[in-house]
Amino acid sequence: MGKRRIIVGISGASGFQYGMKALTLLRDQDIEVHLVVTKGAEVTRAMETHWQRDQVIALADEVHSINHLGAAIAHGLAGNLLTRAADVILKERRRLGLMVRETPLNLTQIRNMHLVSEMGGIIYPPVPAFYQQPQSVDDIVHHSVARALDLFDLDVGDLTRWGEKNSRNKELIMVIGSFVNGSAGLIGGACRGISRH
Repeated sequence: MGKRRIIVGISGASGFQYGMKALTLLRDQDIEVHLVVTKGAEVTRAMETHWQRDQVIALADEVHSINHLGAAIAHGLAGNLLTRAADVILKERRRLGLMVRETPLNLTQIRNMHLVSEMGGIIYPPVPAFYQQPQSVDDIVHHSVARALDLFDLDVGDLTRWGEKNSRNKELIMVIGSFVNGSAGLIGGACRGISRH
């Protein structure tokens, strides 16, 4: 069996830092990282961070254009590559995690998340946990991303859980996105079936 693969999709919701943390932490894993970044995420990156586009894409093994529906990870019709990748992951009963950061939620968003959950997707909002006594925003982002990556059976180091001692020896990770009126914003699952051309 070949190397495991994961799709990291970053949409335009505030919180580009979650996607960057995921990419950074995945560099230490034996996993092939495929990246899809929406146009909205590019705007958010420029507004919220100091990272340049080249720095972001350098963290992925493969980068796919949001508009390229014929790319290696998408075969079929969808609004864009990110939503198509999510659709294929659900269709093939693989793990899909949506780290939805949108708030407040309207009824359409809640219903869409309910439907994704019924199809096997995991809705994972990056809600801060304070039991690990974070000392910085990066600690909060790190913990949220690490917990999300844990859903994909990725051992990202010392993940402090409720009731465990706090140990800060290693960094961890995960992914981001919004879920506005049905447009999924990230976290692609561990995808064994990404075709290579």
